[in-house]
Parts: sequence; structure tokens; C-alpha cells
Amino acid sequence: MKVLVTGAAGFIGSTLVLRLLARGDTVIGIDNHNDYYDPAIKEARLERFAKHPNYTHLRIDLAHRKAIYDCFAFHKPQRVVNLAAQAGVRYSIENPLAYIDSNIVGFAHILEGCRYNGVEHLVYASSSSVYGANTAMPFSVHQNVDHPLSLYAASKKSNELMAHTYSHLYSLPTTGLRFFTVYGPWGRPDMALFKFTKAILAGEPIQVFNYGKHRRDFTYIDDIVEGVIRILDRPAPPNLDWNSALPDPGTSKAPWRVYNIGNNSPVELMDYIGALESALGKKAEMELLPLQAGDVPDTYADVEDLVDQFHYKPATSVDDGIARFVAWYREYFKV
Repeated sequence: MKVLVTGAAGFIGSTLVLRLLARGDTVIGIDNHNDYYDPAIKEARLERFAKHPNYTHLRIDLAHRKAIYDCFAFHKPQRVVNLAAQAGVRYSIENPLAYIDSNIVGFAHILEGCRYNGVEHLVYASSSSVYGANTAMPFSVHQNVDHPLSLYAASKKSNELMAHTYSHLYSLPTTGLRFFTVYGPWGRPDMALFKFTKAILAGEPIQVFNYGKHRRDFTYIDDIVEGVIRILDRPAPPNLDWNSALPDPGTSKAPWRVYNIGNNSPVELMDYIGALESALGKKAEMELLPLQAGDVPDTYADVEDLVDQFHYKPATSVDDGIARFVAWYREYFKV
């Protein structure tokens, strides 16, 4: 297939591009290479496949309407994976308009590109953060999610709603993927695992929010990408049994779906840190801090739909995943 991947120099995007190229797909990658975190790692990720004969890279921003229009019109992708977004819950409190530009305006441009160019399936990144104030565990796509706790979460919920209208009006198959705390090699420097590793190796204290009482459904990068590919290969079908009197939030009469991709096994933050200490062979000095604005205490993915419909469930343990991350980190940074 010819697949357009946005956020192609990002953590998930670059790993996905490698998998698609390895199986013979032609890939057009888009990334704006912004400086939300050190762009050097984006360039390093890109170097792994930039010269592949079936890869084309475009340094453009989703918010630039004409550039996105021209990309779709020229390359005519069959399927699209939208992973580009302004990420980060805490940064959305400091700089909310960045999320409107990228996650709302930019996503609208992607939807329009798909609408006018015969795209067979749009798969896009949502987030576990959409569950917001929900406390019923595990989080299910069949629950209502109308109480986000950050603008980042609200922007991802908005993407799901925007996609639904295009699925309904234009019969565009769309699938939203609610990712749960992705980690692993080539990860984002702004995320906890990266920060913790850097600080522990430097002998500096790590900041542990909510006094370490978080539980997170940490999901290894390869497990995420496997789920994305399986779902990409099967365009979202309509649910012909959908009932407007008892509406199911996870499906529709339109060709629209949302799925959780998570490890289905929440881990205490202190146990996560313990696994990192074991992999590094060094104890962490901790600064215990209260829960930060916009954060949720716990995440836990119900992946029953993923198992039933795609015969797939993420399974990499935190111990194994962190060990692989540490091995990569030591090699990449020569420490």
C-alpha cells in the first residue's frame, strides 16, 4: 500500500514507518520537526530510513492547509496514519493554543485531505487521557468520556468527534486509537522514563508526582505499533446493530471505531521506578511531589475489543521493556 504517516520523525511514527517499509509498503512521512523537545533525536530517528527507496519525507506542518492539500493531491495515499500532534498534558496548561493549531486545525486538514482524495482508511492517535475524570476501571471505549482534565485530552476527544462526522457524512472509515503511556527505545525526552534515566545516571533526584501513588498501563512501543498495523489493515466497519436509544460510545452506524491499545496490566509508579533501578544498577534519589494539574492518578486499559476483533493483546512486561530501553539509551548516549 501507499501509506501517509504524520509525525514520521516522532517516537511512535518512526517505529511505525520502519515496520511499514519492512513489509513492502510505500510511505510518505510528514513531520514539522518542532522544538517541543530536542529535535536532534527526531533527526536521528529519521536517519534510520530517510534514504529508503520507498520513503519520501516532507517537512511541513499540519496547520499549513495548502501544504497538506498539495501532499494529498500529489501523493494520493491509500491509507493514512495521523500521529502528528502537540503532545504533553502539562504543556497544554502552559501553551494551550499550540494544541488548537496542531491537534484541531491540523487534524481538520487531514480529514479534508482524506475526504477529497479517496483515502480508504484513516487511523489516528487518540489518548488514554480522554478518560479524564472517569474512575471506573478498567477504562473501556464503551464508557462516556465527556470530562477531560486537560486541553490536550479535550483535543484528542475532539479528534474522535471530528472523525465521526466525516465517517457519517462522507463514509470515510476512521479509527481512533487511545494509546496508554507508551515507552521504549527512541522515546520522547519529555516523558518520565527518559527524564528518570538521565537523572539517575547523573546522580540527581527524580521528581515523583502524586507521591508515587500513580498506577499506569505502561505499553511498550513495539506492542503499540503491532496494534496500529493490524487495525490499519482493516478499515473501520459500521456497527449495523448500533442503537440510537442506547448509543454505544465506541462504535457507530457510520464506519467509525475507537480502540484502547494498552498493556491491560497497570503498574505502580514505584514498581516502574524499581524496574528502572534494576536495569541501571543504581538507586534513585526521589523528590516526592503532589499530583500535578491535569494528571489522572490511574490508567488501566480494557482491550477486550482488540482481543476479540484483532486477536491481539500487548504483552511486553515492564521489566523487559525497561531493560530494552536502558540498553538503547546507553548505546545512543554512550553512557
